[in-house]
Parts: sequence; structure tokens; C-alpha cells
Amino acid sequence: MPLQVELVSPERLLYEGESTEVLARTVEGEIGFLPGHIPFVGILLPGVVQVYTGDGIQKIAVHSGFIELANDHLTLLSDVAELAGDIDVDRARAALERAEQSLAADADDADAQAAKARAEARLSASGTAD
Repeated sequence: MPLQVELVSPERLLYEGESTEVLARTVEGEIGFLPGHIPFVGILLPGVVQVYTGDGIQKIAVHSGFIELANDHLTLLSDVAELAGDIDVDRARAALERAEQSLAADADDADAQAAKARAEARLSASGTAD
């Protein structure tokens, strides 16, 4: 029996489908979920969630949020998330450049560090990361 996966944002249900495996980055580290996995609740870090389907891999850029798995039903709750095909690559590259410029001026700028992580996640999910 496959995993039932839902990605929910405050505005709408972004993704719903079946998966043989899901990989996500949490505060506990990179974690993979297969059918039959024990229940889990965690905090998502900015990164790419990979949902393996019968048709390939659905990559999703998440900026933060929560992940919960129970009874082969995996729910991702994220304030901001984008499916790979919906990412504006030029906008993500511009955001990365702005963040890097801010970090060059102040390496401890937490907002710039977060913006850089979000932009890198978007570019990675879109398949255009350097």
C-alpha cells in the first residue's frame, strides 16, 4: 500500500497523490518515509521535498513547516511551498543574488541567510541549481 501524500498551504491544497517514498529535510536531519513507517511529527527546514510516484519524482520547494506521518498518510504543512513546475527561476535567481549581496555586507544577517536558503531550495527543486 503506498503512502498518501498531501501538501497543504494556508491558501490551498498544493499536492495530493500516492507515493512509494518521500524524502524531506527536517531539524532532525534528512529523513525518508516508506509505507509502513512508524508515526512521525517533525519540523521542516527550507529545502526540497521529493515525492516518488509511479510517474517519477515530484520535487517541492518548502520554506518551512511541519510534516506528520500516521497510518501511511503523510501531511506536509507549509506556509510557503512551490511545485517544481511552478517556480519562477528568474525570480529565484534574483532573490539568491540579493541575499548573497546582503550577506557580503553582513555575514550574520539572519534574514539574508533565510532568504538565501529559500532561493536555493527553489532553484534546487526546479533543477536549475548550480
